[in-house]
Amino acid sequence: MIKKVLFILFLMLYFEGFSQEILIINLSTAPNPFVNETKITFNTSEETSVILRVRNILGKTVFQKEYTAKNGVNTIPFYKNNLATGIYLYSIQNNKILISKRFVIQ
Repeated sequence: MIKKVLFILFLMLYFEGFSQEILIINLSTAPNPFVNETKITFNTSEETSVILRVRNILGKTVFQKEYTAKNGVNTIPFYKNNLATGIYLYSIQNNKILISKRFVIQ
């Protein structure tokens, strides 16, 4: 009986901790490919600090900036500036989650 109670208590604590994790989902870029500007869009389950990082195909970080993401849909404009045409990897990261995708600059 004690084992069952402890097991149920463990499950309750486990799922409580899991449900409080800040999620980042639906990361996308539009337009992709782009010439001068694109919009990076993602959803978060609550307000959190995130880092947008862009790396070239060799893995070198060419852009990095911290943003405060709000609960729901977030959009960050990204400008080509002095980046060369090519394939780049971009990522959104908070203190627990890292999601990466790629975009193409024409």
